[in-house]
Amino acid sequence: MPIFRRPDYTSGITNFIEQLKASEPDLEARQRQGRSIWWEQPVDRTDQQEFAQGRVRQKGYVYQTTGHPNSQ
Repeated sequence: MPIFRRPDYTSGITNFIEQLKASEPDLEARQRQGRSIWWEQPVDRTDQQEFAQGRVRQKGYVYQTTGHPNSQ
């Protein structure tokens, strides 16, 4: 063991998460189930095409204004 080895450190948040997982063993399964409700959905290709067609092209420099009263 090295002379200057520090003791293993775990943050308060890490300790909290470990305690939470220990007290609720099915927590990760419920998280996966919740994720599947909102994110694991089939993609509607026609909606994607409509979104792409309705997209407005952004200018090269977003903050540039046209016809500013103080510009010459």
